[in-house]
Amino acid sequence: MAAELVSLNVDVLVAIGNNAAPYAKSATTKIPVVFSLVGDPIGLKLVDNLARPQGNVTGLSNFSAELIPKRLELIKEMIPGLSRVAILANANASISHLYKELSDAAAIQLGLTAQTFEVRSPIELEVAFDAMTDAGMQALTANADGLAFTHRAHIAKLAMVHRMPLAVWSRDTLEAGALMSYGDTSAISRRTAVYVDKILKGVKPSELPVEQPTKFQFLINLKTAKALDLNIPLFLQQRADDVIE
Repeated sequence: MAAELVSLNVDVLVAIGNNAAPYAKSATTKIPVVFSLVGDPIGLKLVDNLARPQGNVTGLSNFSAELIPKRLELIKEMIPGLSRVAILANANASISHLYKELSDAAAIQLGLTAQTFEVRSPIELEVAFDAMTDAGMQALTANADGLAFTHRAHIAKLAMVHRMPLAVWSRDTLEAGALMSYGDTSAISRRTAVYVDKILKGVKPSELPVEQPTKFQFLINLKTAKALDLNIPLFLQQRADDVIE
């Protein structure tokens, strides 16, 4: 698909997500490539340096080391007595090891026990949730990932069936049925258009540093909280950027 777009001699090639971006880069060394919602641009070898990307590739990352600790902190405040948290990870995603390291470190700081449950495809989700229940997990977090996004409704449904509060990273993943989210993808998507506009006006990709997220939204889904028989403290509702009822 990337090669087909290159053959059409487009002015800019936009690649969304960890899977698409490497193909876009390998398809051309001449057409500017703007990637978006990529977790680990250096690890995926899209760029060698975030501040000074070389060649024809630049873009926007959806990863910030601040996100995971804050997400765990917030869900701990929501659930009295929370001690064991499951981390849902895509075993095929190269950034999953980084998510695990940050989750483990944050959990220790918060006095939580974190355990990672890996899946490689949607058919493994039910087995993973059964394993979480057997391990006594009390809540679940999912990090920004193509698999988790595509199957967000199924993941939220399984979390509800297993009575496991789910923390995610964006409004659309929250509205699928999660309890809370901390992060944002809409601002990154809007900035992607800004990058494309600058390139079309003559700016070279190497002149545009790779951006990382700086604005995060804290959202609460009270409908899900009610279904889980959770009373969300008023002070958390007041801190939230939005509360969905």
